[in-house]
Amino acid sequence: MSEKHALYESNIPNLKLLNRGKVRDIYQIDDERMLIVASDRLSAFDVVLPQPIPGKGEVLTRVANFWFNRTRNIIPNHLSDTPLQQIVPDAGQRALLGDRATVVRRVKPLPVEAIVRGYLIGSGWKDYQKSGAVCGISLPPGLRLADRLPTAIYTPSTKAAIGAHDMNISFEQTVVLLGSDLAEQVRDVSIKIYTECAAYAREKGIIIADTKFEFGQDSDGKLYLIDEVLTPDSSRFWPADEYRPGISPPSFDKQFVRDYLETLAWDKTPPAPELPEEIIRKTAEKYAEAEVRLTAAVA
Repeated sequence: MSEKHALYESNIPNLKLLNRGKVRDIYQIDDERMLIVASDRLSAFDVVLPQPIPGKGEVLTRVANFWFNRTRNIIPNHLSDTPLQQIVPDAGQRALLGDRATVVRRVKPLPVEAIVRGYLIGSGWKDYQKSGAVCGISLPPGLRLADRLPTAIYTPSTKAAIGAHDMNISFEQTVVLLGSDLAEQVRDVSIKIYTECAAYAREKGIIIADTKFEFGQDSDGKLYLIDEVLTPDSSRFWPADEYRPGISPPSFDKQFVRDYLETLAWDKTPPAPELPEEIIRKTAEKYAEAEVRLTAAVA
């Protein structure tokens, strides 16, 4: 891994900034391509925290690109073969970006987040306790916290702006948004990606409890996997050797930060509280360990 320095916001003078999201800065290259920079910003409860997690953006980018390459046989993705050096010719700027920058093809994002759950945790657990179902999908009675579901379920949500909360929606609502054929394609490919990749991760000692995918279409209507895939930001990672149904397992992802924030008297609206240095350090270590386990990268 490269030396860990923090990058809260990127600045690439020769490119037009299209959007600064919760984590990613997106720049226009031309009509066909964009540059995505995964900063070290971290969001929790849909609020961007004031401090970066050093090295996090590089971990996210490397892990996402690892999965993009593994899932090419399932669905094409937005990665471009254009080298970064061609887009950011200044060596100093490239050094600041480290492994955080990815050149991608421009596609039109779909207005839904494709969430797949393999275990009963988080908002799904709260939903199940109230109704015996998760997002309207009935589940067997008597399931415990963190139990593995009989089969992975698809629970899409809307895509919220910064500071707003994503809202769970039914599959039928995605049909209204996307049309039946595209809605079914997104659902089916999301479950397939999750199922195959979760099996791989389990062999590496990581349980992927749930995750979210994003998709886009080109001008011909072809579907692409975009944004990020199966990273510690978009997924809930648990160490398999510490997994016990009935308790909330320890986590490799930003759940570590969420758990800390839950101990505070914070209403989950901006501004977010400052994180102690110890929480920042441990979070960075969690992200790095997830990468090492999944990709066999050298620390």
